[in-house]
Amino acid sequence: MNIEEIKELIQLAHDSGVAELEVQRGEHRVRIKRAGLERDVVTPAPIAPAAASVVPAAPAPAAEKDNLVTIKSPIVGTFYDSPSPDASPFVKVGDSVTQKTTVCIIESMKLMNEIEAEVSGTVVARLVESGKPVEYGEALFTIRPN
Repeated sequence: MNIEEIKELIQLAHDSGVAELEVQRGEHRVRIKRAGLERDVVTPAPIAPAAASVVPAAPAPAAEKDNLVTIKSPIVGTFYDSPSPDASPFVKVGDSVTQKTTVCIIESMKLMNEIEAEVSGTVVARLVESGKPVEYGEALFTIRPN
């Protein structure tokens, strides 16, 4: 990652208003924390090569009331419910999914990141409109586990 890419990340964090942004490319990781509206702090942190692989997020905790699981966005980006504008959505409300079922794509920094269901069950709700920006940790879907 070069200084120009880091400057672009700082600008992205500033423009989007996110409090924190973390990006990992290979063995390099950059975390940007917005300390205030006027100041951004950049903390590069080297990581071990073994930790450089993408690890799926842990399943979201179940909502106690209805025993629903919320799938949350693991990154900041743009939510897409289908692989292309003219294609059918990956999943619809009422569809059965497994842990490895792709439920959506989140585009971040020109990369398309497939998001998996993380649990087996039935899709109860889609909480984001396709083409809309999402924050880290934002709820995307709710699933009723099998």
